[in-house]
Amino acid sequence: MPLTILVSDDDLGTRLSISDYLELSGYSVVSAENGQKALEMVDRYQPHLIVTDITMPQMDGYELVRHVRLQPAFRLLPVIFLTARTNVEERIRGYQMGCDIYLPKPFELDELGAIIRNLLERSQLMESEWRLRVRSGEIEEDKGGLTAEKHTPTIASTLDLTPREGEVLIVVVEGLSNAQIGDRLHLSPRTVEKYVSSLFRKTETNNRAELVRFAIEHRLVE
Repeated sequence: MPLTILVSDDDLGTRLSISDYLELSGYSVVSAENGQKALEMVDRYQPHLIVTDITMPQMDGYELVRHVRLQPAFRLLPVIFLTARTNVEERIRGYQMGCDIYLPKPFELDELGAIIRNLLERSQLMESEWRLRVRSGEIEEDKGGLTAEKHTPTIASTLDLTPREGEVLIVVVEGLSNAQIGDRLHLSPRTVEKYVSSLFRKTETNNRAELVRFAIEHRLVE
């Protein structure tokens, strides 16, 4: 069965061009013209990835992702922001809200396709590993659809993580955005970003999906 991708953009031409390209690439595509409808479609279709504009009526892309991330089943759902907003502050806000990739408009469909394949391959690999470990009894599934180690949480000393980095890592695995992590740990989003960057460096990972996978594989958190 083909993987489902949700495309959300208020521009009809953009929606059609992306949808046609992805369908020709073998994906099942559903689309929405605003964030509110997109949120409803997330619940209805359970997509494997979201491609969304930021500036949309009724609910913008930031709010869409914020609401999606509040649902445990979608905390690690890959999200790509497509937008003409290209300044640093907007990109930082996008990553803080929980997007995986920020692709400025105009963009090449082939590049978008490569990004989608990369994100989906990683997310599907993580899901397969989780299911295998659930079946083997290494981890148990909670009511929110996530998994938890049966062992006591621990941070590998070989990584030389500070206690605060360990706390941030645990919350990152929960799927919270930088702003939500800051609220939980009483830190500013900028400080959280520094801790997350340090975790990327120490674990030799490039993004949150890789970091979460690394943490689970090495039993750094429950």
